Amino acid sequence: MPSPQVSPSANVSPAVGAMAAAASGAGSTGVAVSTPGERAIPDRSLLMQGIDLQNAGQLDQAQAVFEFYLSHFPNDGIALYSLAVLLMGRHGPERALEVVERGIRVAPGFAPIWYAHASVLHRMGRRDAALASYDRALEVKPDYVEAMINSGTLLRETLQHLPALERFNRALAINPDNQNALSNCAVMLTEFKRPLEAIAMFDRLLKINPDFEWGIGSICYERMHICDWSHFDADVATILAGIEAGKPSAKSLGVMAITDSAAVHHRCAETFADLRYPVRHAPLWSGERYKHDRIRIAYVSPDLREHPVGHLMAGIFERHDKNRFETIAISIGVNDDSRLRQRMLATFDHFIDARMMESRRIAEIMREMEVDVAIDLAGFTSDSRSEVFAMRPAPAQVNYLGYPGTMGTKYMDYIVADRHVIPPEHRKFYNEQVVYLPDAYLPAASGLKIADRTPTRAECGLPEEGVVFCSFNHDYKIAPHVFAVWMRLLREVPGSVLWLMSRNPLSQENLRREASQRGVDPDRLVFAQRVPRVEDHLARYRQADLFLDTHPYNAHTTCADALMSGLPVVTCMGGAFPSRVAGSLLHAAGVPELVTTSLADYEALALQLARDPQRLARLKARLIATQPTNALCDADGFCRNLEAIYTSMWRQTQLGGARDALTAAA
Repeated sequence: MPSPQVSPSANVSPAVGAMAAAASGAGSTGVAVSTPGERAIPDRSLLMQGIDLQNAGQLDQAQAVFEFYLSHFPNDGIALYSLAVLLMGRHGPERALEVVERGIRVAPGFAPIWYAHASVLHRMGRRDAALASYDRALEVKPDYVEAMINSGTLLRETLQHLPALERFNRALAINPDNQNALSNCAVMLTEFKRPLEAIAMFDRLLKINPDFEWGIGSICYERMHICDWSHFDADVATILAGIEAGKPSAKSLGVMAITDSAAVHHRCAETFADLRYPVRHAPLWSGERYKHDRIRIAYVSPDLREHPVGHLMAGIFERHDKNRFETIAISIGVNDDSRLRQRMLATFDHFIDARMMESRRIAEIMREMEVDVAIDLAGFTSDSRSEVFAMRPAPAQVNYLGYPGTMGTKYMDYIVADRHVIPPEHRKFYNEQVVYLPDAYLPAASGLKIADRTPTRAECGLPEEGVVFCSFNHDYKIAPHVFAVWMRLLREVPGSVLWLMSRNPLSQENLRREASQRGVDPDRLVFAQRVPRVEDHLARYRQADLFLDTHPYNAHTTCADALMSGLPVVTCMGGAFPSRVAGSLLHAAGVPELVTTSLADYEALALQLARDPQRLARLKARLIATQPTNALCDADGFCRNLEAIYTSMWRQTQLGGARDALTAAA
């Protein structure tokens, strides 16, 4: 369900600390000088001494030296730069702002002070002004690689992808081995769907620095997107060893596709959150109790459009009780002007297109609107804004739906789940308080009518006879150990085919080669073509006989779609949230007998069903017949249950420190 998680490397943050030594020139002269306390007239060597103290981590002493030196030489750009670096690192960008603004006034010809000014503004979320200052730094020093990289990062954040890639390439033209430029350039290539170039770039990076942050995880994840498993076992072993050692070896979403260990997911998320989305600001909400006639709930998402999350939530948005809830949409993604987007525009009390807003401003708007409960529908997925929640704009902050796991932070208060995806014994792996919906945590898409006409097998590219196994999951979810099971099923069921969704020719080529190596005719893999309307896409599920789930990252929205279309799904329920979603949905749909807990049982059940067309027909008929009454399709009941959870969260904020038994997770 989540979009691929790609973003510039954490090493290319807007921080300015790494530049201090470079700005100082040759470094310390080794000349003995008077200390600030002696109030002697300082010379240049005192500034070098301050920089040495700063680099050694003796920050109180360094700050005293810089301030004393600047009392005599107030226009010294290096001293102003160094003090700004120190203040931003210790106290945040607000404390450094006055220093860098003074610096650009008195030393406009010193490029690092423009870089520092830009970095402070960048950290404060003032992106337009930050970009202007990065550009001034490059005017003064055209080969300023750090300014190219950080401004490229900023451009990427504002969805200016081509200019961002151009800046990273400019940096690489000057320094082909610059690790931050290589990392960012590789990430941009993934976004431009140029996987082979991205993999080559990540490979160059890892040859230079095998421990580069997120490096091994990024190349593994990109290889999985094209079903290239040539390095899979070695990559996974390196990633898991790094996570165990507390290293940032992989981003958390990619790890979900290689292991079903809830403990590993937890540790990885904490590492990722600490480095990428720490708390940098004082909280915008600090305990105030709002007095509203209706509870104000805000959904923050880049996916309020034609997207799986949009399809799942549209019917819930429409069903909210407007007598009890004031609903706010904070859209941080593209406006695709789709029918689904129009449904959403019509249902919210307030719809804010915040895609081009700075994160700080988004958080301030939420605080100004006195949001009671803020729901993050994206987590650590593509184009999310976790930093908004790090600013604490709302009393209750919720991780829900778009990201299947803990975010590993202290500022997300709750995660909404069910007892299948997070059984009580797994709650220790979640920083958030786990709050349970009574049935499935995932709402099936409502308000969407499957097309009446079913396309013929020929129109779908399928043979007229034979069992059709189906798996319409993303390529990166297809793990080699599961693909091996699928190939054994094809060998055991003569005339059967495997119907897949991949639209990437590289993936198709790799999967066909893998099939051939496992003794299966590559032509028995059929790849579905894109159709314009989702209603028509869902109708073609009727031509499949059995949906084969992926592991360790299950089908989520895709599983719900299959069940709504009357197609049975066989799943292997694992040990962490992403590997338990299909099992949750199958229980809600009233067919728990399709849930297995080992790949051996999964394979055996799929084979039994493929050989028993009458049993499959009965399952299909049952799925259709029970839709009016099963929990999966009860959108009204789902919305009421979700509203009860939001009400409990609101009650707890109203009670302050008092305990409310009604809000405690059962």
